[in-house]
Amino acid sequence: MTTHTLQLIEAAEHAADEAGVLALTNDADPRAVSLDGVSRIDLVFPKFADGRAFSQAFLLRRRLGFKGDIRATGEVLVDQLVQMQRTGFSSAVLRAGEDAGHARKLFAQYSAYYQGDAVNTQPLFRKAA
Repeated sequence: MTTHTLQLIEAAEHAADEAGVLALTNDADPRAVSLDGVSRIDLVFPKFADGRAFSQAFLLRRRLGFKGDIRATGEVLVDQLVQMQRTGFSSAVLRAGEDAGHARKLFAQYSAYYQGDAVNTQPLFRKAA
């Protein structure tokens, strides 16, 4: 049983002004914007202790059914990546100085989670063996 994978994006590869990209500040209500034609939503972590983007990602995936890329930007630390994946993020741009190799090791530690999450909604005991 595996979970979906969070893609790590190099800062140099991240472009916020592409067509189909919607950038939301962490105080924006995702329910108040149109998602028509949007293929990626960039959510901002202005500092690592501000977790409002986690709630935005969960809302976008579970309540609004957004299927595109939800990308974490800003002060994104390796320690936050597993929680980002579980709340609906599909990609992240690490803060300068963070070790992408360490991030990959964190993801390799767990093949599944007991609780459901934003993407895999059923708990582990409800899934077929």
